[in-house]
Amino acid sequence: MGKKVLILSASPRKGGNSDTLCDEFLRGARESGNEAEKIFLRDKRIGYCTGCGVCYKRHRCVQGDDMAEVLGKMVEADVIVMATPVYFYAMNAQMKTVIDRAAPRYSEIKDKEFYYLLTAADADPKMLERALEGFRGFTEDCLTNPHERGVVYGVGLWQIGAVQKSPAMKQAYEMGLKV
Repeated sequence: MGKKVLILSASPRKGGNSDTLCDEFLRGARESGNEAEKIFLRDKRIGYCTGCGVCYKRHRCVQGDDMAEVLGKMVEADVIVMATPVYFYAMNAQMKTVIDRAAPRYSEIKDKEFYYLLTAADADPKMLERALEGFRGFTEDCLTNPHERGVVYGVGLWQIGAVQKSPAMKQAYEMGLKV
């Protein structure tokens, strides 16, 4: 039996560059016999953390939105793929909100494999490092026994669809195959 792979696509556009990389990773993961699911975060109703602190006592959020479902899937997954477009050197708000809202159950997100898919208009991969450090801050500093398995940088991708001609497509697919 393969692994349970959860792909979190924070793209604000279906078929956007980072979302397309998610689809390639998904294709590879499924072809190699894994159970894989992509969640398009834009389709979910996920509110910002209000900082009320109730989750630390109750281990669930008081907000009645879709985050409980997403968080449950993160806990159940063997592999979590986090994909975001990079805006002004950081992950986008959709992904950061998911990370912030993981607080009620973050201690249960343990022993997971992580992959990161990042895209940006800038052609310099170094411009994505700050966003990657944001992911690593969450996984390495907050979670128990995370295992980073791969990073794909899609750079120089200003227009929607530009990723189709990028080496990042093949990289995302091949990473999915290796899960």
